[in-house]
Amino acid sequence: MSAKPARARSLSIEDRQAMILDAVTPLLIEHGQTVTTRQIAQCAGIAEGTIFRAFDSKDDLLRAAMDRQLDPEPFRLELAALDRELPLEERVRAVVTLLRRRFAQVFALMTAVGSMGRPHTHDIAHAFTVLLADVLAPDLLRLTVAPERAAQVIRMIALAASVPHITAGPGFDDDELTALILYGILGSTAPSNATR
Repeated sequence: MSAKPARARSLSIEDRQAMILDAVTPLLIEHGQTVTTRQIAQCAGIAEGTIFRAFDSKDDLLRAAMDRQLDPEPFRLELAALDRELPLEERVRAVVTLLRRRFAQVFALMTAVGSMGRPHTHDIAHAFTVLLADVLAPDLLRLTVAPERAAQVIRMIALAASVPHITAGPGFDDDELTALILYGILGSTAPSNATR
């Protein structure tokens, strides 16, 4: 007599929600709020009814997906984990890459879905500027501006380069942006007595 195959372990509600949220984000970017629960279920590899055992409604699911994507904490942890021992150029490139990925994802979702997430209760831009300044601080003597000011410039450039209708021309890659941030368009710091 052959043994019956072991039944798959049922997922906890949190695991089920995480699996569904992983599937819904790219669908939100593609379809916006018109995404159907059938599309979500197919993408997640589950029955459509499983969605409603994890979320009360489609709106609750979409709101949870937006909250998850707009949550600044995972991004903050990535920035905080950057190796301060890396050369400045590599650290700045890593920051540019992380910022552009974050901005691109948020803008794609906001464009497709609109604002559904909860408003944040603290100044996230300021918090990230302080964190970015900390990433730059080991090279304080090489910087021509305070780390906080350099962090502000990096955020602005990464933000602008992440929005296609702002760049209005060929895109920038992370290496080019890093070089522009570090060396500008002259390639070196202009002499202090330069004629204006």
